[in-house]
Amino acid sequence: MIKDDLKYTKDHEWVRVDGDTGTVGVTDFAQGELGDVVYLELPPVGEKLVAGARFGTIEAVKTVAELYAPVSGTVTAVNARLTEEANLVNQDCYGEGWMIKVRLGDPKELGMLLSPGEYGQLIGQAGHA
Repeated sequence: MIKDDLKYTKDHEWVRVDGDTGTVGVTDFAQGELGDVVYLELPPVGEKLVAGARFGTIEAVKTVAELYAPVSGTVTAVNARLTEEANLVNQDCYGEGWMIKVRLGDPKELGMLLSPGEYGQLIGQAGHA
């Protein structure tokens, strides 16, 4: 599933913008490819992120993958539930499985991200919700 209200990266992260804050997670396509998520390494609140740079790792039964920041900014919140319930990423990647919230450093960076249609083309899925 591809959500219409999000921006996407080629690395399969999404960002939902609300004012000057972006909520970040991995896409449904990514969690499906990874399989059962068992562990996440996420940055602490206050860490500064650079768009396109690594901000953590996601570990699944099948593999370990890097997480890349869709936008630059400062981490304002980390989803603590993922420490005990990493599988929320599989169950609800666009909701309860969010990873971090970031105060946007440069809102113009959002223009560099993929639209839902562009992301659908990237992964070979035409429809979105």
